[in-house]
Amino acid sequence: MAAVEMTDRQKYDLKRKLEELRLCKGRHTELISLYVPPTKQIFEVSNYLKSEFSQSQNIKSKTTRKNVTSAIESILNRLKQFKQPPANGVVFFVGHKSIGADQTDMVAFVIEPPMPITTFLYRCDSEFYLEPIEAIMTEKEIYGLMLLDRRECTIGMLRGNRIELLKYMTSQVPGKHGKGGQSQRRFERATEIAAHEWFVKIGERASDIFIAEKNMKGILVGGSGPTKQYFVNEAYLHYELQKKIVDVFDTGYTDEYGLRELVATAAEKMADLKIAKEKMVMKRFLKEVMKSEGSLAIYGEKQVRKALDMGVVDTLLLSEGLRIYRVKLKCPHCGYQQEMNLDETKMQGFVPPVCSSCNSSEKMIIEEKLDLVDELSDKVETKGGSIHLVSRESDEGESLYSAFGGIAGILRYSLDI
Repeated sequence: MAAVEMTDRQKYDLKRKLEELRLCKGRHTELISLYVPPTKQIFEVSNYLKSEFSQSQNIKSKTTRKNVTSAIESILNRLKQFKQPPANGVVFFVGHKSIGADQTDMVAFVIEPPMPITTFLYRCDSEFYLEPIEAIMTEKEIYGLMLLDRRECTIGMLRGNRIELLKYMTSQVPGKHGKGGQSQRRFERATEIAAHEWFVKIGERASDIFIAEKNMKGILVGGSGPTKQYFVNEAYLHYELQKKIVDVFDTGYTDEYGLRELVATAAEKMADLKIAKEKMVMKRFLKEVMKSEGSLAIYGEKQVRKALDMGVVDTLLLSEGLRIYRVKLKCPHCGYQQEMNLDETKMQGFVPPVCSSCNSSEKMIIEEKLDLVDELSDKVETKGGSIHLVSRESDEGESLYSAFGGIAGILRYSLDI
């Protein structure tokens, strides 16, 4: 059965959850990671945890023993909600994280992964064991990138929408000369020998890098002038990699900047590339921004929220770089409600204010905390619109984050908001 690809929304949610889990550190081995595959019976898991509970009574430190046993009890209670594991299994991350000054705070995460878990695993450590979940996040759309001429070579990798620089080299191939006669022919022969040796070196380094990437779909080759095509035609790469060359593209640069140029050029011809889809929707949005009349573009959180409430957003554009929470507060005295945005740094150690609606000095309580991307995505989905999560890897994606605050949209029809 073919593996089911995760949606962009699923990838984003899992990525954000992993970021949160990595920040959890225990003072001792007080953080429990439990992976339950769909084939495992719940009663078997419960029996295993009861055995671990008995063994944890032997922990010498009273505080550590108390924290571990309470974490196991918490998981056992949560297991009672399941008659059997979900279709893809379930993962529990439970324990006491350190919050400084010799203090700890109980945390509990229950994740139903978007792809199946294959093995049962229990681990108690000072940090959560995340490798199996991180493996799910491994990007499946991978392309090798090569830029070359007679002066320099840059080797990189395109993983989904992320561009990585892996190797940059410069050559010793002589440039143009003003010699004539026999000296000219001798110099030209020496230049061609140096160029051949340079291409051999490029081929060996690139082959070593690309062969190690087992899931690579293809190789994109770029550069200025005819050198790149000569390199491909003469098969300087390993014979297995020669078969994976997708196409050769003209670029003005062969350095690190050229990698972006190569991907941008390839994206125009290869519409199935993930980054190509991002560029396409962003170009559509920017085209609307430039219109003086009848524009369908909208941006800024306040304006986008209003359009979402009206149900007129056809495509919602959100930057993956957003790290903001939408917090809903409620006064326990008078019931007054308030909403505000807090970034990650402000969220840590956030103390709710006192109610501004009544005379009570009692602090408001946090009724709900949502990732802003999830909150806005839910809004557009209920109205039948589509969502595009845009990375900051492309120039267009960076402009969405920097120039438009990471929140924008394309309307179904033009209107003044």
